[in-house]
Amino acid sequence: MTEPSAASTTHLAALGPFCAFETHTAGSELMPPWRTLSEVAQEGSGVLRERVASVRASLAANSARPPEAVAPRVAASVAHLGLVARVISPVLGLAALHGLPSRPLTLGDLRWGSALGGAFRLSLPRETVTATGGDTRPAGAIAADMLDGPVRALVDAFAPFSVSPRILWGNVASAVNGAATGITAAAPGLARPARAAALAFLQQPQLRDTYTLDTHNGRFTRRSCCLIYRATPDAAGAVCGDCVLAHGRGGRGRGRRGRR
Repeated sequence: MTEPSAASTTHLAALGPFCAFETHTAGSELMPPWRTLSEVAQEGSGVLRERVASVRASLAANSARPPEAVAPRVAASVAHLGLVARVISPVLGLAALHGLPSRPLTLGDLRWGSALGGAFRLSLPRETVTATGGDTRPAGAIAADMLDGPVRALVDAFAPFSVSPRILWGNVASAVNGAATGITAAAPGLARPARAAALAFLQQPQLRDTYTLDTHNGRFTRRSCCLIYRATPDAAGAVCGDCVLAHGRGGRGRGRRGRR
């Protein structure tokens, strides 16, 4: 584990766009274009429904169809996967490299720019990602706090869209594995701490039954499907590379998931 410092943001950004983040002073005034991520989980705010609708329109446009051609629950699952992947990736990187964040995070701590397409802007409280003295933490404690805190809040927020908890927690497991895979691809020398941090997440009670991991080749397979293949005409789209359906469809999987 390397020594944490203010340079953490630069280091993590080098591991890919989903690991990159900016920082703000905890409790500071919220300035445009930043928004608090807690608004996504606020019932009645309309923010989550707006995002799901935007993802639905984008998925439909990929096959030149109207938004109504894509089932709302499909768009909701894809939107959820994009959100949790963006939230988990930098935290898993920090856990692997620095034993940070130094205290539990909430959705209210996180600030975002809500653009679609790839990794949206994300900001974490500066005080939690710049440690001094001995205020670093084991990856297991960080994982437990993340899954019980902001990740569970995002899972619960999607209940109105009729996406099963099994799929939503499967999305979380997939995001964890995807983050470790991305870090390893960008910096092979960090493979061991990245995989160790990912395993600390995957061994938490919420995720233990969401995946299988081949002990011989390290292949990760989730036990559910994010449903993105259903966004194409006749639900004939390719499945993701880690999908439970991949082997049953002649290996027609995506090498990397197109997160939103």
